[in-house]
Amino acid sequence: MLRVSNFGTTRNPQPATQLMIQFERTKLANGLTVIVHQDKTTPMVALDICYNVGSRDEHPDRTGFAHLFEHLMFGGSKHIPSYDEPLQKAGGDNNAFTSNDLTNYYLTLPKNNIETGFWLESDRMLELAFSKSSLEVQRNVVIEEFKQRYLNQPYGDVWPLLRQLAYKVHPYQWPTIGREISHIEQATMQQVKDFFFAHYAPDNAVLVVTGDVQSDQILKLAERWFGPIPNRNVKTRNIAQEPEQTEIREQTVVRDVPNDTIYMAYHMAERLAPEYYATDLISDVLSNGNSSRMYQTLVQKEKIFTELDAYLSGDYEPGLFIVSGKPSNGISLETARKAIEAELDRMKQERVSEYELEKVKNKMEANIEYGEMNYLTKAMNLATNEILQDAHLINSQADFYRSVTSAQIQEVSQQLFRPENCSVLNYIAKK
Repeated sequence: MLRVSNFGTTRNPQPATQLMIQFERTKLANGLTVIVHQDKTTPMVALDICYNVGSRDEHPDRTGFAHLFEHLMFGGSKHIPSYDEPLQKAGGDNNAFTSNDLTNYYLTLPKNNIETGFWLESDRMLELAFSKSSLEVQRNVVIEEFKQRYLNQPYGDVWPLLRQLAYKVHPYQWPTIGREISHIEQATMQQVKDFFFAHYAPDNAVLVVTGDVQSDQILKLAERWFGPIPNRNVKTRNIAQEPEQTEIREQTVVRDVPNDTIYMAYHMAERLAPEYYATDLISDVLSNGNSSRMYQTLVQKEKIFTELDAYLSGDYEPGLFIVSGKPSNGISLETARKAIEAELDRMKQERVSEYELEKVKNKMEANIEYGEMNYLTKAMNLATNEILQDAHLINSQADFYRSVTSAQIQEVSQQLFRPENCSVLNYIAKK
């Protein structure tokens, strides 16, 4: 786990530059957290239900369940056979996503029809229909998605391979869709029910409502529709932590793909660590846009790569910093790797200039501010931050990035880009 000694430990500095997002937060008797943010600029409302369950909560022999539920939740609930039909009649729309850390469901609809959203979401939190036909339909959907994403798509197995290489203990070692297709193929109705009642509960969820609404109105609706759902005494997580990697790991595979590609993954800090923000800015210095270091040097000038990127996995627990690139014709993966390592060594040996750091900070701040102009994005960010730790984090992000110094960038680079902290996947095109 990445740790840097001279970083401050303050997690909630008072924002100085970021526009404050005001909200009210209440917890119902059954444990459901309700957050309300008023946005008078839109006639629409967003309801976001975020459950504190992701693929990290799965048993190693029964993976893919969190993602399966992303589909099952739209297959009918205890009293409502169809989720989409009444929402569409109310002028609404919906979607969902699953990550390693959480599962998020969201809908938008005109504010006059807001109670339809409460009715739909509360019934499927209470209990799903759990019909054999619904399970078979959604099981087949997930199986086909698995095949399309990982088996039948070029470079589709990169992420599963890289995760298995980098993680040996932590459940981040498998992707959200599952480790093996057989885990979903063989899932029983009882296993599905057990997973639901262990994780889909008011005391394991956050409800966020944004739009031109009043807090007292939302709380009354929340009490009416969600209040009767019983607390399920969700257990505290007990996840095995990944031990520190002590030697470089490397794997080479040959696949029927157009180009050779190299992937280099470094273990990095958890989402709440102060070092996370420096690491995120490092990825931007290296590869965010045509003026970034790696693009200017390795793509445009030296023409070693046709594509090159650096990015974060974005996990809540200690995640991965990944560099991936497709070498130009005639460039070996060994040459490509040495070129990447030279750029990473430069981050370790030289401090980023104030101009360069200010440039990436400005981009980051602009992205944060732009995203928070949208009522749905604000709902999702409030929900995911509350699951992470505290919804108030939404008002601190820009200042966290602003507080990073060039000295801290260098120090984190020195800890991050150690050879023994790296897992390398050589993905070779079949000749």
